[in-house]
Amino acid sequence: MKQSLLVAALLAFALSACGKKEEPAAPPAPAQEAAPAAAVEEAAKEAVESAKEGAANAVEAAKEGAEQAVAAAKEGADAAVEATKEAVQK
Repeated sequence: MKQSLLVAALLAFALSACGKKEEPAAPPAPAQEAAPAAAVEEAAKEAVESAKEGAANAVEAAKEGAEQAVAAAKEGADAAVEATKEAVQK
């Protein structure tokens, strides 16, 4: 008797689960339009030009820094020469 009640309960449970319908999946989001090729190309050109300008500015700054370093080295060398001359004369 216990087994028949258990089988009946399981059968009722299984049949009730078969009647349920699943909710359909949400519709996919609409695809965004790709940017026109001309706009992408123009943006790429602007980025290249900006990179060129940045590189040119960096080169110019490096040149100026190198010139200042050379001038400072010359001044230091001249001072060392003068100090050596004074030390030898004493």
